[in-house]
Amino acid sequence: MKILILGSGQVGSTVAQNLAAIPANDVSIIDIDEKALQQLGSRLDVQTIVGNGASPFVLQQAGAADADLLLALTRSDETNIVACKIAADLFNIPSRIARVRSSEYIEYLHPTEDNPEATSLDVFGITENISPEQLVTQQLVGLLSHTSSLQVLSFADERVRMVIVQARKGGLLVNKEISQINSHLPDGVDCQICAIYRNNRLIVPSSKTVIIEGDEVFFLASRDNVSVIMRELRPQEARSRRIMIGGGGNIGYRLAKQLESQYDLKIIEHSPTRAAWLSENLDSTLVLQGSATDESLLNEEYIDEIDVYCALTNDDENNIMSGLLAKNLGAKRVIAIVNRSSYVDLLEGNKIDIVVSPHMATIGSILAHIRRGDIAAVHPLRRGTAEAIEVIVHGDKRTSAIVGRRIKDIQWPEGCHFAALVRGEEVIMGHHDATVLEDGDHVIFFVARRRVLRELEKLIQVRMGFFG
Repeated sequence: MKILILGSGQVGSTVAQNLAAIPANDVSIIDIDEKALQQLGSRLDVQTIVGNGASPFVLQQAGAADADLLLALTRSDETNIVACKIAADLFNIPSRIARVRSSEYIEYLHPTEDNPEATSLDVFGITENISPEQLVTQQLVGLLSHTSSLQVLSFADERVRMVIVQARKGGLLVNKEISQINSHLPDGVDCQICAIYRNNRLIVPSSKTVIIEGDEVFFLASRDNVSVIMRELRPQEARSRRIMIGGGGNIGYRLAKQLESQYDLKIIEHSPTRAAWLSENLDSTLVLQGSATDESLLNEEYIDEIDVYCALTNDDENNIMSGLLAKNLGAKRVIAIVNRSSYVDLLEGNKIDIVVSPHMATIGSILAHIRRGDIAAVHPLRRGTAEAIEVIVHGDKRTSAIVGRRIKDIQWPEGCHFAALVRGEEVIMGHHDATVLEDGDHVIFFVARRRVLRELEKLIQVRMGFFG
């Protein structure tokens, strides 16, 4: 597959690294930053082209006429949008994916006879759009619905969730074997503990594994059962009621709009103009004009009574400082958006409870679109070293290596762990390994070693007889 990537930033370079590792891919990267391209070209087997990705001459030079996929991932929405339009009309590139940050492009409806839900982006020939703000907002909503979690991932249209939580003294299962969980759970409640990280080392759990305090536990459960399973791993905590948001940009506004009917919300915005706009467009949220790093303002607004403080500005340093200040002044839990991966490694699990990386959320969404096979979702985990993947399986026993076979009879790649499957409204956990896979099942995997992804892709592919 011939792939053109516009933008050599953190998202573009990470996606390029994933795609260039597949032998059959021919990857070219376009950017105006010559130095960044030189660094990429020195460590990846890719072609680099210096220039504006929205220029037809530059696209032609990069081989757009023969390309199968365009990934427009620059920091400029307009560059990404125009590049997709040129790729569609001048070069007939079949698939065109654009990263679009501004919600205005996505929310402006432009219905047509063929697609009544079309937006303004459809005018530009974009086959898929990736909105980092939308992805981060969804991630924040999940975290706030289960405040003690480190990460909450949704699969199969929200029917099942993977939750990452740190085990704490007082949890019913802490210092006990995993097999004892059945003695605590109500009838009809089930879960799958698919991974444990202890001192940053992976433990593949068995029924005899003992969970100890401090373990980072990855479990899957039906959406309605998550809170019950959480009590197995840490003491039950009071539901969050008071939330303060530092930053009223796209993400801060989206989050407030989505949550203000459920929580007592305050939002701090530095710009007087933006603060006035927020107060007009939010219903019950209290909008405060000022700096999120103003200690006196935080104290005046009773930061010590806040259950969760969310630092959501566009500036990493501002988010870090306001998050640290809020925690120091008494906020019970702090979530901060941080773009730089080097900062994420330093901060997470210290004074700042959860660090959310827009880049990792964006990369996961892109990988779900471009991976082979019918892949519905990809979520990078542990700073990209592991992944949770949702796959829709197709075929029958004749055309598929896995459909029509029991889970325990399939030779899964080493490091790839079957977590659960969703069949209609039914959620079946991976420890029910006598289950036979059927066409259309949504299967969720925890992949501890990303190098086995190619083996997994081959395993789930349907043989040509399926289409005959």
